[in-house]
Amino acid sequence: MDLEILKIASNTENNKLLTNYTHSSKLKNALCGDDMKISLKIKKNAILDFGYQGKSCIYCQASVSLLSRKSINKSIKSIINLIKVADIFFENNNINFSKEWRDFNKLFNKKNKPRKECLKLPFRTLSKALKEYYEK
Repeated sequence: MDLEILKIASNTENNKLLTNYTHSSKLKNALCGDDMKISLKIKKNAILDFGYQGKSCIYCQASVSLLSRKSINKSIKSIINLIKVADIFFENNNINFSKEWRDFNKLFNKKNKPRKECLKLPFRTLSKALKEYYEK
């Protein structure tokens, strides 16, 4: 087990359900049973607060912990671009996260490819919560 993943997952400051959320979604990983619920407070096309809850493996917990911390005060457009990169990361060997999102390189790398569905579950859940913005 990678100690960096444990360190990232241990930051649970956003492991909460927002009571005043404007958007939310819930997904389950059919392969392993991980489940994830994300709640967001969005105003003026930016994420003001991000809460998550779920029962999941350490990889999923690390992914959602980092995603929650890095998404707060970011524009929806920027988050959608991040989701797109994460979605195709393991299928395209030439893709990397931009400087703004480079912390995700700690999770999204070749050695973690067998856990890609766990790493991507928070991104898929966030994408579902933001689905109305994809049409804009």
